[in-house]
Order: sequence, then structure tokens, then C-alpha cells
Amino acid sequence: MQSFRWIWGYLKEYRFRFFLGLALALVVTSLNLVNPLFAGKIIDKVIFGKQQELLWPFIGAMIGATVLKTVIRYTYQIQFERISQNTIFRIRKELYDRLNKLDFQFYDKTKTGDIMARMTGDMEMVRAFSAWSIYMIFENATILLFAVGFMFYIHPQLALVMMLVTPIIGFFAYKMTFAVGPTFSEIRTQFAKLNSVVQENISGNRVVKAFAKEEYEIRKFTAENEGYKEKSLASAKVWEKFLPVLDSLAGLFTVVMILVGGIMVINGSLTIGELATFNGLIWALNNPMRMAGWLINDVQRFNASAKKVEELMKTTPAIANDGKKLNGEALKGYVEFSQVSFSYGDEDVLRDISFKASPGQTVGIIGATGSGKSTLVNLLSRFYDADSGEVKVDSIDVKDWDLYKLRASMAMVMQDIFLFSDTIEGNIAYGNPEATLEEVKAAAKMAEADDFIQSLPEGYDTIVGERGVGLSGGQKQRIALARALLKNPSILILDDTTSAVDMETELKIQETLKAILKQKTCFIIAHRISSVKEADLILVMENGQIIERGTHEELLSKKGYYSKVFRNQHNSFHGQDAEKEVV
Repeated sequence: MQSFRWIWGYLKEYRFRFFLGLALALVVTSLNLVNPLFAGKIIDKVIFGKQQELLWPFIGAMIGATVLKTVIRYTYQIQFERISQNTIFRIRKELYDRLNKLDFQFYDKTKTGDIMARMTGDMEMVRAFSAWSIYMIFENATILLFAVGFMFYIHPQLALVMMLVTPIIGFFAYKMTFAVGPTFSEIRTQFAKLNSVVQENISGNRVVKAFAKEEYEIRKFTAENEGYKEKSLASAKVWEKFLPVLDSLAGLFTVVMILVGGIMVINGSLTIGELATFNGLIWALNNPMRMAGWLINDVQRFNASAKKVEELMKTTPAIANDGKKLNGEALKGYVEFSQVSFSYGDEDVLRDISFKASPGQTVGIIGATGSGKSTLVNLLSRFYDADSGEVKVDSIDVKDWDLYKLRASMAMVMQDIFLFSDTIEGNIAYGNPEATLEEVKAAAKMAEADDFIQSLPEGYDTIVGERGVGLSGGQKQRIALARALLKNPSILILDDTTSAVDMETELKIQETLKAILKQKTCFIIAHRISSVKEADLILVMENGQIIERGTHEELLSKKGYYSKVFRNQHNSFHGQDAEKEVV
């Protein structure tokens, strides 16, 4: 019932058209009784009663009812299809909006394949139920009730005898409902797993080929595909066990009618025309009973899918946008971390982090992989909330800022570069869609990307493949940097932004950035000392803690971790291995 209440919450917006459709279905149900009625009249009055003048009026009524029924059925079927498409459009939009509001914590633990299964397969099941199953349930139920009522009107005794079969059919339909429900939930879960395998294989296709793991991936897919097949077969066995029984029991109506009705005709308590009318109404009993199995099947599929969609729609982000700090001014860029600690589950990632940064200052962050560098700036962007301590921007806790205003004043070049399947111009202008082509080119020049972009056959109109396929790592980094610079943020975060570019290009980028960063607060996360040595403040991190801080010269004089890394990288450079990562 929960799933029905949920879908009705969306359907009630179209309740006038919905109930109009049901009313038209009711008219069609009434018209379905016309042909059996007049068929009986023709036998009793025209054939045996010799009232031949009634033949054509009866035939005309039957033809008219058939034509009218066809037109009305088409009308309400289109009506329900429109309702379902509008409903699913709204649900899909709300679901997509919800997905965009969910935070990193949700995506950290939810597989993309599962999300895609809910957005596609589950949504289609909900749509099919709204478009077809609802009116079919109503139509079959009303046909059955109208037919039974009409049978009792014609001959109560024969109708009562035929109804003795109904409780048996109802019992099996009830058993089927509870038998097939769990199997569809299992199918739905297995489909999400299968979807995840396919999605990961496509996204990581280059890695698969680089490691010659095609056969392994095929085996992995085959295992999940086999699981999906087995779950589907198990479900099919359950409802296939019930459907033939329901079908056979529905056929008993005909047997009972012929046997008992024939005896009544012989006894003279039933006319041949009335028996013919009963025979014409048999389909109105048989068909709903036969359809019961299929409709139960559809309802259970809908329940399984609707629960998954509703569950996702009710998922609340851990990072709530409760901030009320809204004003017309952009953030200035004053940043303060005060005794900040953070953990992923039981794993401590940051411990007692404190520092300050002002507009015009560049903060370099260096440390070994897993030391907490990226997590630190993720707290600044409020992708996660600190477990303790305060992260402030312009002396206001980031939790008190409007989330979108906070992030709109920042630009980040992430470690894992993502480019959209769009033109290079579109990718660079993503954060500032109103930018002109000249402004896009200016940003690309600052990121040392203009030359290689101009060398491409289509220049800035070159379509970037999915996730930047076709571009080198350094080229993707420079496009991402141009995207961040074009946004002109108050706070700029560069997470290992130049790790894939050569030393000469990195030096050019650094020289260009000097003028730009005079009015901005900049955070540079890097492995190479060369990327951070010009910073006003360098934080050296280890195991989630700041173990050293100061300028390049100050840290060298301490002869600690930073000094050791500098010497190693300096020696590597003079050993003609400038690209070697030693941090």
C-alpha cells in the first residue's frame, strides 16, 4: 500500500483527467455487455419469436456499441499514457534534482550502476504501471462486477452456481501475490549489480585493455549475468506455477455454464437466448481471472521498483544547506581552520588542523599520499563536515554560509580531472557559461593551453570525448585549470594540478598565476616542491597532522621532512629524472 500511496501523491495532480479516464473505462465496461445482451435477444425474439423486424435494430446497436467502445477505449488509453508520461517526467526530474543535492558521502558508498538502474529500469516499471496496469486493474474489476451483476439479473440461480468457482481462484491469486513479491525484489537487486559491472567496465575500458583483463571482465560479467538469469528463472517458476492453475480455473466457468445451463434449458427454467447471453458474458469472467495473474505480476514488479525509487528520493544529504548567510557581496577569501579533526568512519584523516589564510596569499600543502591534503580542502568546500573544530570563510563558519554561494565563490581543479562530452570551449566555460570566446581563450592562455588547443583540427570547437578521452593527462589538467581561472573565484584550489605537465610548462603557469593570485586566496596541493616553493605559507602534512609550516626558506632551515624531500627532488632533477615523484 505504501507504494500506491507514493505514486498517488504524483497522480493526484492529474486527478481530473485520471478519474475522467476511469469514467470512460466504466462506459466501455457497460458497452461490453451490449453484444451478449442483443445476441440473446436475437435468438429469443428474432429466431424463435419470429420478430424479424428487430434483427437490424439489434445488429445496428451491436455495431454502434463496438465502434463507440473502440473510440472511447482509444481516448482513455491515450489519456492514461499522457498522465503516466507527465508523472514520470516529474518523478525523474525530482529524482535527478535529489541526486544533484546528495553529497560525497552518498556517492562514496553507492554504486553508479545501482543509481542508473533506479533512473532507468525502475522508472520505466513505475511508468508502465501508471500507464497500463492501473486502468487494466480497474477495467477488469468493473467488467467482472458488471458481468456478475448482469448474470444475477438474467438468472440468479445459474449465476450463483457459477460464482462457486470464484473463491478458489481468489485463494490462488492471494497465494501468488505473496509468493512472487520477494522474487522481484531479488531480481531488482541483481539487475543493479549487473548494471554496475557494465558501467565500470565501460568507464574503465582503457585500464581493462592496458592490463589485458578482457577475459577476467567477461567472466565477472558472466557471473552477474548468470545470477540475473537464475533470479529471473526462479521468479518465472513461481508465477508460471500459478498462472496455468488460474487459467484452468477460469475455464471452469464455461464448463459449469454449459452443464448447469444446459440442464436448466431442458427443464425450461432458462431460454436458449439467455444461455447464449451467459455464454457471451463468460469472457467477462474468464478474462479478468486470467489477467489476475499477469496483473499481480505487474503490481509486484511495480512495488519492487517503486520502493527503490522512493528510497532514493527520500535520501537526505548529510551536508544540509542550512546556511542563511546571503548577501550581494562575493566572499573575500579569508580562511581559517581552528582545531579541525575529521574521520572517514573509524579512520582518522585529519587531527587538530589550525591555520589562517588571507586574500592575496598562497598556501602550499605538501605531504605523502594519504596524509590528508585533499581532505583538508574538501572540508573548505564543504564536501564533508568536520567532526570537530571550525572551518571559517570571512570569519563565518562554512556551515552558516549558503552552500551554493560558498561554492560559487570557489573554483577547484581536482586531482581526478573530469571533462564533459562537450567542446573544449564548453568545458572551459562550464563555470562561467556567459563568457565570450575571447574570455575563454584568455583563460586558456593563462593555463598554457591555448597553443595545443589551436593546433587541434577544430580548435576550441573540438569535441572532447567522454572523460577527456583523446587528450593527454597534461592537456586535461590545463583545460581544467583554464575552467577554474575563467570562473574568477575568490578562493582557488589546485589539487595536484600540474603533476602531468613538464617542468618548463609548470614554470610558465606559475609565472602567469603570480599576477592573478594577488587578489585571491589560493591553495596548492602538490607532490613537487617546485609547485609550492613560492607559496606564502607551506603546510607539511603527515598522518593527518601538520608537522611543519613556514615559507620555503624557513622550512629548508629546519632541516626536517620538507628539507629532506627538497634534497631528494633536487638530486633527482640534476640526475636527469626531474619527473620522479618521491613524496
